[in-house]
Amino acid sequence: MSTIRFVCWEDDGAWLGYLREYPEYLTQGETLDDLEEHLLDLQRDLTSGVLTASVPPPS
Repeated sequence: MSTIRFVCWEDDGAWLGYLREYPEYLTQGETLDDLEEHLLDLQRDLTSGVLTASVPPPS
């Protein structure tokens, strides 16, 4: 199992965040748990090729 690192914050009742490897993809959730689910889905989409990153992840 790999570690997924992300940055998150609460703003006016919503949770916002992005994956550290893909800061151009900002997502949100109603709760921190909801945000984490969205971030995991985003990670899966990016690593499976469903979405493409405009900037390659750091090596």
